[in-house]
Amino acid sequence: MKFFSNIFPVLLCLVIVQPATAQDHQPGTQLHVTMDTLRVSAEREWANDTVRYRYNQMKYYVTTVLPYVNEAVQLHKELEAKTAEGLGRKERKVFVHQREEALRQKFDAEVKALNETQGILMVKLIARQTGVNIHDMLKEYKNRFEATKWLAWGRLNGFNLGRRYNPDDEIMLENIMEELGYPLPRFYEEKQILTAN
Repeated sequence: MKFFSNIFPVLLCLVIVQPATAQDHQPGTQLHVTMDTLRVSAEREWANDTVRYRYNQMKYYVTTVLPYVNEAVQLHKELEAKTAEGLGRKERKVFVHQREEALRQKFDAEVKALNETQGILMVKLIARQTGVNIHDMLKEYKNRFEATKWLAWGRLNGFNLGRRYNPDDEIMLENIMEELGYPLPRFYEEKQILTAN
């Protein structure tokens, strides 16, 4: 508390804007000061060992699936760009099929080796980074039958592919992503202060 009481007057002087005293000063002119972002961090205090274990396990899982998430987000951006160029439905379908085959050859064995929790995290992170849930992506770029099939399969296994990502429901995941250098994308309107404990 003493630290904040000592630094508060310094910050207050930086923030309060005084009129300039120069000779060419116009009445009502105010100075504007832009400060660099300051990140304050401390060693995390855990409620108990179970919470610490879950956090570290989730962080390991996230780092495992991040290459696949990054590739999926890149593909989504490519598809959005192709759609914006006015690519026809048939050409888009061919492009999607070609990219799908390339990704399957590149990552098929690794993705099949993921466990269920890693798969769910991958789906959540793709939805987080793109702002679109997986069901809507499948419906847009594949077809309604594929989207419905995978939605039903996900629900049978306890996960809803049609659910939008909500950062307030995933506090621990948000903390991990921030720590790894993946801030919440700008299309999320408002972000509350998140804590892991």
